[in-house]
Amino acid sequence: MKLLSKTIVVLLLITSCGKQQDEKGVSKFNEDLADELHKMAVIDQVAAYIPQGIYKEWPTEKWEKFKDSVFKAHEKRVVEIFDKYGFVGIDVVGEEGSQNFWLLVQHSDQNTAFQQKVLEKMEIEVKKNNANSNNYALLVDRVNINTGKKQIYGSQLSYEVDEKNGNVQAVVKNLEDSLNVNKRRKAIGLDPLEKYLNQMTIMHYDMNKDVYLKKGIREPKLYLEKEN
Repeated sequence: MKLLSKTIVVLLLITSCGKQQDEKGVSKFNEDLADELHKMAVIDQVAAYIPQGIYKEWPTEKWEKFKDSVFKAHEKRVVEIFDKYGFVGIDVVGEEGSQNFWLLVQHSDQNTAFQQKVLEKMEIEVKKNNANSNNYALLVDRVNINTGKKQIYGSQLSYEVDEKNGNVQAVVKNLEDSLNVNKRRKAIGLDPLEKYLNQMTIMHYDMNKDVYLKKGIREPKLYLEKEN
């Protein structure tokens, strides 16, 4: 009987591993919500990327309508989720699930008031180590740009094409205090701005390489990276 009791205790401990519990000992992890956010994020990335697979054959108008419908449907759902749970933190859906929720909010650009509300709640969770601080910085910049303010960390970009020299380069939109931007980025765990810009420039060029080559744009133009 004693052996059986010990076995049950061990099994209970193993079963509870990986599940977050609140102060009353009730599990907070929501597997169904985590799965839903994962599925939404997969579709979000299809819509956010350049057309691939069957979508490459679609007329531009059809593709744009598809993208718009995806972002609108996701925005409606994440608003519902936010109203019920607040910012969905790591304790509720795990790191990946929390990142997926943030990503969907990040792309809800037609509802900046909602993005602002999420940002306020997310800041609280970041201070509790229950949300990703890097993602928080990106949302700060997104909200600032969407509301006509200067961004803080330099994450929001546009791309300048130099047809004469055949290259393209990422540039920062409307940045506050550019001289100290790397200090701010380092404080929140982000790479130096020059490294980030080069990564984004290369990614952007690779994503659009076929189109750029037809226009005579042969390469990404990179910044001289500084030491962090």
